[in-house]
Amino acid sequence: MTSPKPSFPRRFRLQGTDGIRREVRPSNDPALKGLSPLQAFLDQGVMTDEFMERYAYAHMISLIRDKQLKRGDACVVGWDPRDTQGKYTGAVVRGIRKAGINALVLGVVPTPLAPMVMLYQQAGGAFMVTASHNPKDQNGIKIFLAHRGMKLLPENDITLTRTLLSLGSIRNKPLTGKRIDKRKEALDLFRRFSLDEENSWSRDVSFQDILLVVDPARGSLTGIAAEVFKKAGFGKVIELNNRLNGDVNLRSGVADLEGYKTISRSMTVKGSGMFTRHAAILKLFELGKKHRGKLRSGKLRLSGAVFDADGDRFYRLDYHPNKDCLLVLSGDETAYLQAEYLMKRDPEKYKDTVYINTVESDLNTLRAVARLGFKPQLSPVGDKWVLLRIALLIIETRLKGFKGAKAAALKKRLARLKQSDALDVSALQKLEAQIDQARIGNHGFRDFPFAVGSEETGHNITLGWMDGGQEDGMPVFCGNGLKSALNTFAASQFLLGGQSVARYYTRLEKPFAPGFKGTRYVYYIHQEKFCNSSAVWHRVRKCILRSGRERDYRGRVIPFREDKDMLYISLASPKGNQAGVFVRNSGTENKISVNLRGAKGDASALKAIGEQAVRILFTALKNQDSHHYKMELDLLSRIAAQPLQETQVTGSAQRVLMEMAKQKLVQPSAGGWRLTPLGSWYITSAPE
Repeated sequence: MTSPKPSFPRRFRLQGTDGIRREVRPSNDPALKGLSPLQAFLDQGVMTDEFMERYAYAHMISLIRDKQLKRGDACVVGWDPRDTQGKYTGAVVRGIRKAGINALVLGVVPTPLAPMVMLYQQAGGAFMVTASHNPKDQNGIKIFLAHRGMKLLPENDITLTRTLLSLGSIRNKPLTGKRIDKRKEALDLFRRFSLDEENSWSRDVSFQDILLVVDPARGSLTGIAAEVFKKAGFGKVIELNNRLNGDVNLRSGVADLEGYKTISRSMTVKGSGMFTRHAAILKLFELGKKHRGKLRSGKLRLSGAVFDADGDRFYRLDYHPNKDCLLVLSGDETAYLQAEYLMKRDPEKYKDTVYINTVESDLNTLRAVARLGFKPQLSPVGDKWVLLRIALLIIETRLKGFKGAKAAALKKRLARLKQSDALDVSALQKLEAQIDQARIGNHGFRDFPFAVGSEETGHNITLGWMDGGQEDGMPVFCGNGLKSALNTFAASQFLLGGQSVARYYTRLEKPFAPGFKGTRYVYYIHQEKFCNSSAVWHRVRKCILRSGRERDYRGRVIPFREDKDMLYISLASPKGNQAGVFVRNSGTENKISVNLRGAKGDASALKAIGEQAVRILFTALKNQDSHHYKMELDLLSRIAAQPLQETQVTGSAQRVLMEMAKQKLVQPSAGGWRLTPLGSWYITSAPE
C-alpha cells in the first residue's frame, strides 16, 4: 500500500530568497533510505543529486509549458567549485538534457557569468549551482530568466514548485538534449567585460600604487580575479585561499567579515582571536608591518579584495598604517563610494537617478546618497527585488514622455503591475512586448536613470555593457563581485587619490556618517514557525513594540508586499530619530535574524530591544531534531565545563562553533572558547 501524497497550500513554494539551498547528501545515503527526493528535502532538510536533477528538469518543463522555451533550445549552466566530484552539478546538467534542452556548460565560473552568457547567446535560461557564501557541506541552485537576466519572483517560484510536485519518475528518461562546452568562450567574455574601461571605470585612474591581496574564498574567482587585477594595472597582486579543493568559504571570504567595521591585530592572536587562521587577514597584517614606512608616506596603499564562493559578493579591506588595523568596507561603504564617483564624474547624467538598497543597509546610507543628489529607494532583502525595481524602472523610462491612447493604456498596466501581489517576471516581459508592438518608448540605456543597487552583504549592481546585441552594446544588470571591486578601487582612487594620508584613511573608514547597525542570529530553527501572523511572529511583534514604548519610542509595523513574512517595525526615538527593527528568516541558511538599524545615539536602546526579541526566538524556534542543534548543545556543555581549544574541534563541529560565535553564545579568549552571558542563559533555558 502506497502512502498518500502530502498536501500543500495553494501558494506553497520551496524556494528561499535566492533559489534553493540545503545541506547535500547523495541519493544512496543509508540515512535517506525509503525517502523520496522531495521527502528528503522537506523532512530531512537535505538535497540529493536526484532532487537537483528533478528541480532542473521541472524548471525546463515550466518554461516549455509557458512557451518561453522549446525543445532544442539552450540553457546555460555553471557552478562554483565545492562539488569536486561533480555529483550535483552533473545532476543539474542531466535534468536540463532530459527535458530536451541543450546544456551550454560553463564549468566553474563566477555567478554573474551565467546570466551574461545567457544574454550573449540568447539562451532561454541559466542555472548557477552554488550555495554562495554558505559552508561547503551545502549546495544550491540559482536561476536566471531570459528577460533582463532577472531571478524568479514568487509567482515563478510557485509555478516551478507545482511542476516539481506533480512530476512522475524521470529516472529512465533519455538525454535528448546536447551537452555543449562553452567554458573558453565564457571566460573570454568575462575577461573582456571586466577589463573594458567603461565597466571597470579605470579610464581616469591608475592602480599602480595599490598592493592588493585577493581572497577568492577557494571559489569561482580563483585565478580569474587575480589575473584581471594584474591586467588592470594594480602594482602587485597576491592571491591566497586559492586551492580548488572544495573547501569554499573555509576561514576565508566575505561571510567571516560581516558585522565588523575594523579588525585589530589582537583579533589574529592565536587562541584568542576570531581571525587566527584567516590567511588573507594575516597576510595583510604581515605586509602592513613590512611596508609601514611607504604606507605612512602615501607612496603605497595596501588593500584586500574579498569574495564569496560564487563571486557575486565583494568586501574591501584596507590596512590603516597609523592605527595598525584593517578597515572593513561592506556593501554599504563600497556602494556609496561607487555612487559618489558617478555623481562627481558626471553630475548632469546622474542627478536624480535611482539608488536602491535593501532594509539591511545602514539607514544613514539613504540619507547620504540623497544628499549627493540621488533618488533613494528601499527594497526587501535579496537582489531579485533590486532587479525587479530596475525592470520596472526600465518600463517606466520607456513610457516616459509619450502620450496618446496606447501610451495611456500601457501606463495603466504598469501602475497595476506595481501594485500587484502576484509578482511574475512574465508579466513584465509581456508589458515590454506590448510597448514594442505599439512602437512607442525609448529603447536606449545610455540615459537610463539608475545608478547603483546595493546590499549590505556586498552584492552590488551597476550597469555594465557587453559587446554584441544592440549597436551601442548589450546592457547587463547583475551582482558582480569583480566589477564591484574594480569600481570601488576606481572610485577611491578618483575621489581620494590626491588627498593627504590622514584624510585618505579617514574617508575610507567613514565614506559617509554611519549610523548604528546590529544583527543577531539564531541558527538551526523551525523557520516555518515564523511567518506573517503566526504565534511567534505576534509574540516578537508585541515584544518589540512594548520594549520600544518602555524606552519612549513610537513604533509601527511597515508591511512589504514583496516579503510579507518579514516583520519590519519602524521606531521614532524620543529625539525624533528614525530607527528600524526587522526580523526575517534567511532565505539561504537555516537561521533567522533580528536586525537593528538607527542613529548612533539609539544603539543602546536598540540593543536592549533586540536582546529581548532574540531570546524569544531562541526558546520558540530551535529545532531539537536538527543534528546541528544537538552538536551545538554538546559543544555548549563542553565549554561550560571548561574552555575549549579550537584544535579540539574537528569536522562539522568547526562550522557549528563558528555559528555559535555568530549567535553570540561563545567567544574566544586566551584560554580557549568560553560562554558569553547569552550562552550561559541559553543552556539553562530549554527550547519550548
